[in-house]
Amino acid sequence: MPSEAYQTLTVEKRGDVDWLTLNRPEALNAINLQMVHDLTDYFGRLYNDPQVRVVVMRGAGRAFCAGLDIKEFADGRPDDIPFGGGFSFQGYLADVYVKMRRCPQPIIAAVHGAASGGGFAFALASDVRIAAETARMNAAFIKLGLSACDMGVSYFLPRAVGSSVAAELMLTGRFIHAQRALATGLVSDVVSEDQLHATAEALALEMLAASPKGLRMTKEGLSLSIDAPSLEAAMAIENRNQLMTSASPNVAEGMRAFMEKRAPNYIRD
Repeated sequence: MPSEAYQTLTVEKRGDVDWLTLNRPEALNAINLQMVHDLTDYFGRLYNDPQVRVVVMRGAGRAFCAGLDIKEFADGRPDDIPFGGGFSFQGYLADVYVKMRRCPQPIIAAVHGAASGGGFAFALASDVRIAAETARMNAAFIKLGLSACDMGVSYFLPRAVGSSVAAELMLTGRFIHAQRALATGLVSDVVSEDQLHATAEALALEMLAASPKGLRMTKEGLSLSIDAPSLEAAMAIENRNQLMTSASPNVAEGMRAFMEKRAPNYIRD
């Protein structure tokens, strides 16, 4: 779907990279019902789009995403959503994060300003998080009388920072700022806000240096191995993925390029 068809997002295509921008800056990119419609469509289509190899997700204006638009939902969440696996709006929004994890393209979250509640979950559902020095993230749900276990945060956060830090952040709703996020492994880099775009772009270009299938199957394999019940199960995933990638002519090209000290010329596989 063309970017102009979305009301709350912009999608700028730069070669094989989609720059996905949450575009409600006047509301700190808070999540309204239309944004859920737009993200559901975008990530649903992305799964079967071989032309997109990497996604950079960011927010317009002063924040990444301030979470649920409280003004829109002050009178309650809509109960007439005909989706969401029987959980109405709750399940409809939750499915966005499932779609993010299911899509084969690595997602880079470039976080600046606030990433709260569902916005924090957008960052957590991404594969790599880069933070500007202004970034501050929290599981804001508990500040609203809700459980902090929402939108995958209880799954993603302890896997990123461990159970103790996750419990601290979720039981209090306190913000974690950029430098502590780096120290705990929540983000992989912290840069000045004016360098955030360039840092994300450089990382995306490094990912594009991998073969298309190698990149996709590395995301898949890593996601499966994190939850693998044993070393043997993780190795079974690795063996399967290596056999599948080794069948591509890109492997021979990658080896030739390595020996010839040049960049490989991969084909889409």
